[in-house]
Amino acid sequence: MAYDNLFEPVKMGSQTLKNRIIMAPLTRLRSVEPGDVPTALAGEYYSQRAAGAGLVIAEATQVSFQAKGYAGAPGLHTLDQTTAWKVIVDDVHSKGGKIVIQLWHTGLVAHKSVQPDGEAPISASAVKVSARTSLRDSDNQAIRVDTTPPRPATAEEIQQVIADFAHATKCAQQAGFDGVEVHGAHGYLLHQFWVEQTNQRDDEFGGSRENRGRLTLAVIDACVEAWDSDHIGVRVSPQGTFNSVEAGYDEDDNIWLIEQINKRDLMYLHLSEPDWAGGTPYNDGFRQRIRDAFDNTIIAAGGYTAEKAVRNVSAGYIDAVAFGRDYIANPDLAERIRQDAPLNKQHPDSFYGGGAQGYTDYPFLDQA
Repeated sequence: MAYDNLFEPVKMGSQTLKNRIIMAPLTRLRSVEPGDVPTALAGEYYSQRAAGAGLVIAEATQVSFQAKGYAGAPGLHTLDQTTAWKVIVDDVHSKGGKIVIQLWHTGLVAHKSVQPDGEAPISASAVKVSARTSLRDSDNQAIRVDTTPPRPATAEEIQQVIADFAHATKCAQQAGFDGVEVHGAHGYLLHQFWVEQTNQRDDEFGGSRENRGRLTLAVIDACVEAWDSDHIGVRVSPQGTFNSVEAGYDEDDNIWLIEQINKRDLMYLHLSEPDWAGGTPYNDGFRQRIRDAFDNTIIAAGGYTAEKAVRNVSAGYIDAVAFGRDYIANPDLAERIRQDAPLNKQHPDSFYGGGAQGYTDYPFLDQA
């Protein structure tokens, strides 16, 4: 079999994954509003994919009502949300799967209409970028709109963000998740503090790389304290442009940040590579520098094919690969890779919002 190494078990902290094929976190915007509660349909969606995947990483989920940027994205900070997620987690576990949840604060990638009291969203600084987000129309369908210009987070709000990530981590533990992934990528709040374009602060959270990385590391530390390092992962996008937040291609600063993350002994580092968003691909030298900087499991995502996955796992740059849009369209993606079988056609018009169509109705191999 051409893809044998993708089907070898791999360690994730003290846990063992049955293979190296991961379902990436995928925003689907199908939660119930108000309340941002995931639905039973989400349980079907995730459990369909859990039987084959080594790990499911659930969609980006807000840690507070202020963290919300997209209409229809779920939360994990209230009792109703936690209860709903527990049902979903139980569905996944019943299929023999493992699932972690990605926690985020969207920062400037938000619209005032989804913010508490209609306030402008917070960011590191009042830097407006040409980002867009999703709201819902009168038919409950996702529509794209320009974001609301942000305001600088106050010192008190920064501390609240840290506390909110810790609280959501505790909720994830209560819901039975196998861990949490801190979203420090893609131009969302933690990334906005890291990137010089969006961080023009002159306090202890701005200026030097030590200051710009302070919020990401403080959030990680708070999540570790809330659970433990063995159940906390982090996603970063070290290079490229995401949501109009331009991170550039500096290697040294990003290797420094990964080295600081490595000191926390987390269960994994999840890299979102820039080429899926039109950026310049990583070179092998940078891949090796990341590998040298991080001791535990490395997951990579971003326009991966099975062939690219085999290459980078075989080279030792990474330990596992997260597939995104291919997992939307193929609930049995791992088996299709195993058999080198054709993939279902994707239907981007149903990626965001809606119901079962384009969500739980993609056929399995034996139904095609």
